[in-house]
Amino acid sequence: MSALSGRNMTVSTVLIVVLCVSVCTHAVPIAGSDVKFTKIVLDTAFRAEGVAAADVNRDGLPDVIAGEVWYQAPDWKMHEIQTPGQYDPAKGYSATFSNYAYDVNGDGWVDSITTTMMGQPCRWFENPKGQPGHWKARVGADSACNETPLFADLFGNGKCVPLFGVRPAGDMAWFEFTKDPEAKWTMHKIAGPEAPGTQQFSHGLGVGDVNGDGRNDVLITEGWWEAPQDRRQTDWKFHPVKLGDACSDMLVYDIDEDGDSDIITSSAHNYGVWWFEQIPVPGADPTFKQHEICKDFSQTHALKLVDINGDGKKDFVAGKRYFAHMGKDPGANEPAYLYWFEIGKKDSSGKCPISRHLIDDDSGAGTQFDVTDFNKDGRPDIAISNKKGVFVFIQK
Repeated sequence: MSALSGRNMTVSTVLIVVLCVSVCTHAVPIAGSDVKFTKIVLDTAFRAEGVAAADVNRDGLPDVIAGEVWYQAPDWKMHEIQTPGQYDPAKGYSATFSNYAYDVNGDGWVDSITTTMMGQPCRWFENPKGQPGHWKARVGADSACNETPLFADLFGNGKCVPLFGVRPAGDMAWFEFTKDPEAKWTMHKIAGPEAPGTQQFSHGLGVGDVNGDGRNDVLITEGWWEAPQDRRQTDWKFHPVKLGDACSDMLVYDIDEDGDSDIITSSAHNYGVWWFEQIPVPGADPTFKQHEICKDFSQTHALKLVDINGDGKKDFVAGKRYFAHMGKDPGANEPAYLYWFEIGKKDSSGKCPISRHLIDDDSGAGTQFDVTDFNKDGRPDIAISNKKGVFVFIQK
């Protein structure tokens, strides 16, 4: 049974009610135990393992994109981007492993960026600007490797760029959108050839300021590349350090409030969620001490850093990738949990406690998910798509 209520309400009623309420309310910090979510089921079909939230039709309401389809708020009517595939969660994968929304061609309408099976091209689909028919598909990059390809704010300016491994050369690279929509994106090599983290099924990739110089670095489980002042420079300096086993998103955040950056990771196909405490070493690279957060649910193949309860300190959301390998992973048949982890402020003992809060036990997450404020009330909501279906969680 789900821990949530409100399933009998129609999806349009739920969103309309919260939109009306948001006009008269403002987000204020609340206790983690008081945070509640209403679950909206958009679809029970397996559409994608990645999802994006964006205003597709420019009506002021965030919609949901899940691979070959998108769902129009507030009634969540489904529209085709491409002809939807028929995917059996017990037998295989979908065509979409990650999904991002961005105005690639600069025409004022958000487009859809997707990656498919690792090593295959990264594509983008042009928004038809309200006209009927399928969206035009183009290839942005010939290869996208690592099981956590990113669309990340590498420059720290609020604008995201694609970042992933590239085969066959084995380069780690970020990509710059071109003015010509028919041209492939401009590749900027960070490291290679045969850089770690660039194998087809490599696990673990992140972006964040590890060394506190104000520039976002690139992380893998074997270490991190230090961002130069000019991010278009090739062959970034690599700092080797062991940052755990095969993981998914690698989040960079000062958990213990000591002024340096720590790292949050989780097991993509086994059990465990951890954080790595940065330990300064005078005259040398820092080391990282691993702390276990929990080890009782598996396949946390996606993480997202976000202040859920409005207390000014970031939290993170994690969900189980249900049936990642069609039931062959540890804990595959256990509930598909979706949690948010509250990172507390430093207490009298000098510790920053991390508390886990259940959002749902019958959804989980895919290989990538999105967070946005669907109802404009100042509180983050969550969109996910995986082998359980497509869901939106509205924070009440």
